[in-house]
Amino acid sequence: MVKLRLKRCGRKQRATYRIVAIDVRSRREGRDLRKVGFYDPIKKETSLNVPAILYFLERGAQPTETVRDILKKSEVFKELCPNQIKLN
Repeated sequence: MVKLRLKRCGRKQRATYRIVAIDVRSRREGRDLRKVGFYDPIKKETSLNVPAILYFLERGAQPTETVRDILKKSEVFKELCPNQIKLN
């Protein structure tokens, strides 16, 4: 199964995160299938590759809670049919 989750990068005390599509069995810093976005919690910046995110969501990838919140704020789910993903 594929998940959309955060992958930590950056230096100590200045974490930034890549949003990646990755196999659930991989560890956090493991090999990802594709990079689909970037999130900087300090500067509150987000950069998303929406077509790539929609591609993975349509094929059954599940976002983690944090990634789901980021995608909700950027209104990615409005482009997706409501029955295709659980938004809880």
